[in-house]
Amino acid sequence: MKFIKTDKAPAAVGPYNQGVLSGNILFVSGQLPINMETGELENDVKKAAKASLSNILEVVKAAGGSLESIIKLNVFVADINDFSDINEVYADFFGDHKPARSLVEVSNIPKGGILEIEAEAFID
Repeated sequence: MKFIKTDKAPAAVGPYNQGVLSGNILFVSGQLPINMETGELENDVKKAAKASLSNILEVVKAAGGSLESIIKLNVFVADINDFSDINEVYADFFGDHKPARSLVEVSNIPKGGILEIEAEAFID
């Protein structure tokens, strides 16, 4: 098991790692929509989705992977009505690569975020 850490994604807000590589499978902890250029939490749903996905990709890259390495994402949203906006950003971000995904509404997200995304990737 190898712990993955990068300064290109937000630091963990608790006693966990940004990512854990076990064999060829990378588990990326939930990424809040923190804009790494400003350090601020994004509250616009499209900007938030892009920020969380970008942060996930940075953790995947730190483990030696790429966008195409991502195989599954779990999206947690504060408002299920944001579904179509998130889908739009998701489709643009991944292009022809279409990982498996779930998207569920939850009652609360750390730091008052409007969404959080976690992922699994295959690192070869």
